[in-house]
Amino acid sequence: MKKTLVLDTNVILHDSGCIYQFEDNDVLIPISVLEELDHFKKGNDVLNYHARAFVREIDRLSGDKLFGEGIELGPEMGLLKVDIQNTRSAELREVFSEDNTDHRILATAYELSKDNPKEPVVLVSKDVNLRMKAKAVGLEAQDYFNDKIKNVDELYTGKSVVEGFDGSIIDKLYEAPYEIPYGESGLKTNGDPEPWHHFILKSDQKSALAVYNPNLDLIQRLDKRPAHGIMPRNAEQLFALDILTNPEIPLVTISGKAGTGKTLLALAGAMEKRRSYRQIYIARPIVPLSNKDIGFLPGDIKSKIDPYLQPLWDNLKVIQNQYLNNNDEFEKINRLVDEEKIVIAPLTYIRGRSLTKIFFIVDEAQNLTPHEIKTIITRAGEDTKVVFTGDIFQIDHPFLDSQSNGLSYLIDRFRNQRLYAHINLEKGERSALAELASNLL
Repeated sequence: MKKTLVLDTNVILHDSGCIYQFEDNDVLIPISVLEELDHFKKGNDVLNYHARAFVREIDRLSGDKLFGEGIELGPEMGLLKVDIQNTRSAELREVFSEDNTDHRILATAYELSKDNPKEPVVLVSKDVNLRMKAKAVGLEAQDYFNDKIKNVDELYTGKSVVEGFDGSIIDKLYEAPYEIPYGESGLKTNGDPEPWHHFILKSDQKSALAVYNPNLDLIQRLDKRPAHGIMPRNAEQLFALDILTNPEIPLVTISGKAGTGKTLLALAGAMEKRRSYRQIYIARPIVPLSNKDIGFLPGDIKSKIDPYLQPLWDNLKVIQNQYLNNNDEFEKINRLVDEEKIVIAPLTYIRGRSLTKIFFIVDEAQNLTPHEIKTIITRAGEDTKVVFTGDIFQIDHPFLDSQSNGLSYLIDRFRNQRLYAHINLEKGERSALAELASNLL
């Protein structure tokens, strides 16, 4: 049934093109939303971009009907309206005494539903608390689903364990050239496996680690080898280092819980291949900055940001400490930092940069929106490798979850692409205590 969807501000700040994503349903924008967007127009953050883009689009569509009966959004699409009523009924004032933007948006949807009882009205918001308030007063509310993946439990892992594999084929993988055509491997998949998919092959007495090379249509055996002094501790870490150091894969994602080695492996892979790139750039989103928590820290902007980047420096120090007995290599890392061949910075600092021949690592990518992920990847120039790491179940962003964050969205959308590879790390290697805490607490 056709519905009227009332949009919250955070939906627009998440996707400035959201009004075109609701098929034939009507879209209503409360005037309070336009007022709130006015506070986001200035700045260089993605939120500011979305606010400006949406306001420009509204201006392009504007006309007398926009504030009345509405204007058509396109063929087989609904109407777009702006509601200029900014009042709350006595019923809502009794329930929610505070007069704020959220309550005004809620009031717009509530009054519309009350005035048109036969017409379904839905409040669309990424704010869980506002959705709960709407449901509390009998109003239907839902999240913005356009860029949500369907099922996190079925998210691509990048690897498979094959039990009862033919031991004679494993023997062939241990003989030069350590590879066999996929058609001769005996692996059973629906069509060809995903590009750069990794396998743990097990027979009764033998096993092998292998990867499917889509460019050569081969199953290739992998050897355990260190990357700039960091030795993989399990099969998953070996798979991660394989895709990190493979020049045929310009886009890599590595997911996993805390302590699985995501950031350390990404740095080790970058250091191993540093001669192929003019710079290693490591960045992470500073989520508390938008929540203004950062303002309570003393000092200038550098001293405020440094605590959020310290985990990245800690991982670089782990790699450097592999060479305590080799003073030349130890000092070389210091020189690379001093010469800005290795740069660790907040993600917002990449704006305006040209990402050409750079090994670019984005840590804590689960705190990025799908649009931010797209913005980063589309800036990648020739000979650039982009690596996203993160834990999709450990999100600090107030309006993202395991289904709607940019990392999950990227893994879901890029599966089956030859320029992309992914590995999900499951086994913690930080310490036995850290692993136990991660599993039990």
